Amino acid sequence: MQASQLQRILDNLNTAVLALDGELRLTWLNAAAEMMLEVSARQLVGQPFARLLIPDNPLLETLRLALDNGQPYTARGLRLDSAAGKSVTVDCTVSPFIDSAGDTELIVELNQVDRLMRLAREDALLAQHEANRAVLRGMAHEIKNPLGGLRGAAQLLEKELSDRELKEFTRIIIHEADRLRNLVDRMMGSSRPLKSETVNLHRVLEHVRRLIEAEYPHGVRIERDYDPSLPECQGDPDQVTQAILNVVRNSAQAFKDAGTIRLRTRIERQVTIGHIRHRLAVRVDIEDDGPGIPEALMERIFFPMVTSKAEGTGLGLPIAQDIINRHGGLIACRSEPGHTIFSIYLPVENGHEQ
Repeated sequence: MQASQLQRILDNLNTAVLALDGELRLTWLNAAAEMMLEVSARQLVGQPFARLLIPDNPLLETLRLALDNGQPYTARGLRLDSAAGKSVTVDCTVSPFIDSAGDTELIVELNQVDRLMRLAREDALLAQHEANRAVLRGMAHEIKNPLGGLRGAAQLLEKELSDRELKEFTRIIIHEADRLRNLVDRMMGSSRPLKSETVNLHRVLEHVRRLIEAEYPHGVRIERDYDPSLPECQGDPDQVTQAILNVVRNSAQAFKDAGTIRLRTRIERQVTIGHIRHRLAVRVDIEDDGPGIPEALMERIFFPMVTSKAEGTGLGLPIAQDIINRHGGLIACRSEPGHTIFSIYLPVENGHEQ
């Protein structure tokens, strides 16, 4: 097998694989390891592996034991805290081997356990969203039909009335019927076909940033952490903008007085969304330091009409989820007081519903 072919095979693994020399310096890592550690192989090869981790990380002790004893080690549920601030939970296997010069080196395999948990949550989220849409379609039919009859009857009644004060009551009926119909339409999301164009997500994010800064000129600070190598993806720029705007606006509205929103972009390889595996996907993180989402609402934040805001409609996040789902992607969320992250995943190559 040629070296280039072996490299392609290793780069297509979901398992992060690293090679370390006897001094625990990185000599090689595959694409999954780059994604997990959010580092570039070019920058790291030849550097001490310890530089990537916070001091006294238990993984370092596992590596030293394997190197000293020449025996493979396995550690499960190991928390991997990187110096860059990222934290993941992994199952780790360390295998010593003797190189051509007779020196002991290590092969390290890292399987991200919390990634599997995330995939299970995302499967449940997608199933939940499809169930919501099915219920809403049935509700929309049952609500809009009588509304149409009610509105038509009010219009006919208005023509028969000569008293202006009585006509005012029919106008209220017509106005409220239209309002309810529009609300049902919004709950169902956009029904127009998606355009298929090249979407530059950094351009979209900059547009959203300017809109939010105009809406909240005081109290909201927006930071940017963009990956300059982020590829463009295919989709409907207007609808993607609307989805991201809904999520960022949701974060801005969560602040009581002031707060910071961080917009971050990253590229991820071998991403599974639902039951489809994508070679490349982009990830947009909208992170804020607001009060967090109440635990009682976390499982229902993408349900229509679910909100903790007295003046909110609870439609912004469900509409955003619907738009991203129609692009073959997904919005996931994790939250605790002072730290909430919405992660939007969009496949680079999209062949989904139009």
